[in-house]
Amino acid sequence: MSWKITPQIAAELISHEGVVREAYRDSVNVWTWSIGITTASGHKVYPRYVDNPQTLKRCFEIFEWVVRNNYLPAVQNAFSGHSLSEAELGAALSFHYNTGGIKRASWVKLWKAGDTAGAKKAIMNWKKPPEIIPRRKKERDLFFDGTWSNNGFGTEYPVLKPSYRPDWANAKSIKISDILEDLFG
Repeated sequence: MSWKITPQIAAELISHEGVVREAYRDSVNVWTWSIGITTASGHKVYPRYVDNPQTLKRCFEIFEWVVRNNYLPAVQNAFSGHSLSEAELGAALSFHYNTGGIKRASWVKLWKAGDTAGAKKAIMNWKKPPEIIPRRKKERDLFFDGTWSNNGFGTEYPVLKPSYRPDWANAKSIKISDILEDLFG
């Protein structure tokens, strides 16, 4: 397989994360934008996107760049010597984007050693905080069973001001598949 972020892979990650088109302060006061992107990614967020909403296309372009440059190499390294299907790559990228722990994950080592049952069980060891369990189950089902959980839609959140926090109460479901297909298809 090619190590490429496909529209389906991007949609899966976005469906787990959500989209905020302008900069907001995350739970620890870090300026964040798009699909969880901070300046630590190598793309300057503050002050660029404060009170400056971007198109979904722009959000997704930068998101793909961040995943390709900051997360894909670690996943490739963790699975070196093994070929991954599109679903397996999508699940591994989602796991790593969320945890940053692909290198130390026992489930990866078990899978590479041929212990699929052990790996399928071990991925669920990454269950803190408890709110992450539904996502982890989706990643498990995607990696081991090829079951995609996204339906081509994602969740967009507006920004509350003056706090610059996401407005969780006014989330809306948005179709993302067409934009992703145009960008990466």
